[in-house]
Amino acid sequence: MNIQKVLASLLRDRTSQIKNLFVNYCLPPLLALFGFFLLCGIVLQIRQQSPLEFYSIIFVSAFSSLDDFGYVLFNATPLIFTGLAVAIAYKSGLFNIGCEGQLYVGAFAAAYVGIHLNLPGFLLIPLCIGSAMLAGAAWGAIPGFLKARYGAHEVINTIMMNFVAFALMNYLVTSVYQEPGQMIPQTPQIHEAAQLPRLASLSPILPLSNPLNLSFLFACGCAICCYIFLTYTRWGYELRLLGNAPDVAAYGGINPQVVTIWVMALSGAVAGLAGVAEVLGYRYRFLDNFSSGWGFTGIAVALLGRNNPFGILVAAILFGLLNKVALDIEILLEIRRGLFLAGQGVLIIWLVCTEGISRSRN
Repeated sequence: MNIQKVLASLLRDRTSQIKNLFVNYCLPPLLALFGFFLLCGIVLQIRQQSPLEFYSIIFVSAFSSLDDFGYVLFNATPLIFTGLAVAIAYKSGLFNIGCEGQLYVGAFAAAYVGIHLNLPGFLLIPLCIGSAMLAGAAWGAIPGFLKARYGAHEVINTIMMNFVAFALMNYLVTSVYQEPGQMIPQTPQIHEAAQLPRLASLSPILPLSNPLNLSFLFACGCAICCYIFLTYTRWGYELRLLGNAPDVAAYGGINPQVVTIWVMALSGAVAGLAGVAEVLGYRYRFLDNFSSGWGFTGIAVALLGRNNPFGILVAAILFGLLNKVALDIEILLEIRRGLFLAGQGVLIIWLVCTEGISRSRN
């Protein structure tokens, strides 16, 4: 009889935990997504168009073939990196708005190494990846140092560092390293040994024209490593404790200034990997203004994924799907891409609101 009572008590506790997990972590993003698609349907009704046709286009465009889904994963790859970068900083109570600039300097560093070093691929690819991470880490550490040393707010600093990165990369690619004989602001192509293979060359299920490449597997591996780091390591514990209870962290002997600097550096290093996906996996060179706002979209990805690495992986795929179907919707339903992207902006606002409601309930 006592065993039955214990088992019943354990079952009630487990059920309560699952309920709280769903209400606090799963329900807010699901409500935001429902509101987004509901708003899209209302707008279509006002335009006297069929919402069902809109929803069917989304499904067909993303899942009608492996080629289409490959494009979804390709679009999601840089968003996985930037979403993880935002989440790492957010877990420690910091807000990294500088992922866009960090991925730019990371991409240029990878391109520079890939152009100037002629080594075997097993050496050159890790060097390109490492240089991108170092460049992104340095770009992230600067706002971290200013925050730790002078109390300057990291949001302002990272935004300003974005402008510096854009201007500096534009100067380098147009005035110093531009490919000879080209009007397009781009560097020469990296060595073939530095180029990441496309997954189509490794598996016959994808057509050779599909751009999905090995960087997607790197992104998935990065999500797993981030989860292990944040959950099971001492550094992850210090990071999370600083974000949840800074006074307790200081009392426990954790130096907030030191943690702030290395957290921003780590966040920048992960953001730099988004540039690697572009340079080593797709264009094989640095192209000025190559990003479509991945660093800023990464904020929405982190919010939708509730700053959980695996949630970010799913959220990035969702945003990759939305980016994939935007062109099809513009062609088939004559809805401007900008209007669809504006709907994504509303989704971000709802995510922020649901995040605030969830925090107030806790």
